[in-house]
Amino acid sequence: MVFDIYKSGQGKYTRLCSGFGVALVVGLGCLQLYKKLQGWDLGLWIETMVPAGLFVVLGLLIFLLVNKPTIANFMIAAESEMKKVSWSSRKEIAVSTFIVIVLVVFLAVFLGATDLGFQMFFDKLLYNNI
Repeated sequence: MVFDIYKSGQGKYTRLCSGFGVALVVGLGCLQLYKKLQGWDLGLWIETMVPAGLFVVLGLLIFLLVNKPTIANFMIAAESEMKKVSWSSRKEIAVSTFIVIVLVVFLAVFLGATDLGFQMFFDKLLYNNI
């Protein structure tokens, strides 16, 4: 009963990806804990079992949270909304990206030239009066 999956057919990919993402963060945190415990020389049993136990406990917590009705309903709704989105085509994305890159380069050159012009103007203004 505790390990039943709430609305198992709905929001599958959102819940799986969210669970795996959080599990990856937890796993990396447990790895860092393992490395810290190795530096303290507490013995192999404590150095390995504390991070492993923490990973198991947090894994169970992740599973329970992902299947909690309020969180699961949110993820189900989010996945259904993502299916309604009209995504841009590959060509539209390529053209938009090219326009952004050209605009950024143009503005960088323009601002660099403006900065250089102001610098030369104020250098002449300041050093000609001395």
